[in-house]
Amino acid sequence: MSRTVLITGATGTVSAALMNALEGADVDLRALVREKSKADGPREQGAEVVVGDLDDARSLPAAFEGVQDVWLLTPNGPRAPENNMNVVWAARQAGVERIVRLSVVGAAHDAPNRSGRLHALSDRETERCGMRWTILRPHWFMQNLLNEAGDIAATGTFSLNMASARIGMIDVRDIAECAARVLLDDPDRHHGQTYTLTGPRSLTFDQVADQLSLALGRSITYLPVSDDAKRKTLLGYGVPRWIADMLEEYAQAYVSGWGDVATDTAADLLGRPPRDIADFVRDHAAAFTSADGD
Repeated sequence: MSRTVLITGATGTVSAALMNALEGADVDLRALVREKSKADGPREQGAEVVVGDLDDARSLPAAFEGVQDVWLLTPNGPRAPENNMNVVWAARQAGVERIVRLSVVGAAHDAPNRSGRLHALSDRETERCGMRWTILRPHWFMQNLLNEAGDIAATGTFSLNMASARIGMIDVRDIAECAARVLLDDPDRHHGQTYTLTGPRSLTFDQVADQLSLALGRSITYLPVSDDAKRKTLLGYGVPRWIADMLEEYAQAYVSGWGDVATDTAADLLGRPPRDIADFVRDHAAAFTSADGD
């Protein structure tokens, strides 16, 4: 009998990739969206769409009826632990069997960034939820580089406040395929496990620029900038101040060496090496060529 998987954060990058990874599998997908206007994408991926808001616990119970597995992804923000709490409570009340939760690399009560500390609270709650659980802690997404695509296309440069930091960045498609592997395996197989997911190696952004140059056939240069300069750019694009603060904290941690982590966990789950930066830039070369990043 097919299991019903509820996908939270259904319109986001990782959850959309997860639904792609689950395409054709013997599961019934149900996607939770905040607004009906966001239903088209998940519906086109074969999911039943339900409306609910993680900020509003009263909006959630109907979405969890008949669900066996929950993919738990909360938005970045100060209310993330509340959002996690609302999902865990609705899942418990509905008799859900398993939660697979997306956390972040280095989540801990003493993490050098507020996101890591907030995720640690939700990780701990999930571990004590009374259901089977698995926690995925992915590293920096290669897809974050798409935010720089416009500059790369227009000027052949991109600017980050990462200095010469080394980061075990990972392709979102591999995160999604790891999550799919966990969800499709027997519920007991990954119960109680916390998996730190990285790409195959730690990279500097100079190395990223080298791979972009090879893929695009022209010189691409990484230009380190100060925290203040990057913050001004982000705020100018309308990024919320809380997010800008959080990203600055991550950058400072990465510059200190905190992100120089690479594990074999993704390879073990996937049964193959995770995608390297060369794979990512080759697959997304068109985005870095179009002046508008599309």
